[in-house]
Amino acid sequence: MEQKDITNYIFEMGVLAKEMHNGMKLIGASNLRSVSEHVLRAAQIGYLLTVLENEKNHSNLNPEKVCSMLVFHDNGEIRIGDLHKIASRYIDSKKAEESAFKDQVSNLPETAKSALIKYFEEIEERSTKEGIIAKDADWLETAFEAKEHYDLGNTLAMDWIDNVGKAIETESAKEIFTSMKETRFTDWWTGLKKLLYKKLDGTNISHGEN
Repeated sequence: MEQKDITNYIFEMGVLAKEMHNGMKLIGASNLRSVSEHVLRAAQIGYLLTVLENEKNHSNLNPEKVCSMLVFHDNGEIRIGDLHKIASRYIDSKKAEESAFKDQVSNLPETAKSALIKYFEEIEERSTKEGIIAKDADWLETAFEAKEHYDLGNTLAMDWIDNVGKAIETESAKEIFTSMKETRFTDWWTGLKKLLYKKLDGTNISHGEN
């Protein structure tokens, strides 16, 4: 029943888009992101951090591996939910998520199963350089989300930002973190907007907005 098992696994992964990244609800945020949205940006951050670390340290770490580690890592939250740190006072969320993750992959082909479990453990234990980078990317993504809330006026989000600053390990992550704190989340589109319109006299107007 291998194909049926893979089919069921793929259907289950679709639920990740419906599971909310719940930490920010503690500060009253109503526009919560899904875990899928968190995972997508974390994976991209992980890719970039690996490239930066390779350039900085003249190493040859695999950015595609780090990206893959992050893409799969949070799948266990489909079964246990995204438990914020208050819940973790009462529930061993790490143990529960690992158990759920291993159950999810138990019926996959052995090569996939063993690789995905290894990826999960590398991040949780930070036992490899790629695992350390992947965890930094996971934390950084949360800090970026918190900064967006902070820039919109929710000063309570600074608690999440400060905690990430204490946790990250790699130099590249620390540099990105410092830059993030100094940057408004809307700065990326400054100067990119264009006004395109026609005046009543027929004159076409086109210019960038700075």
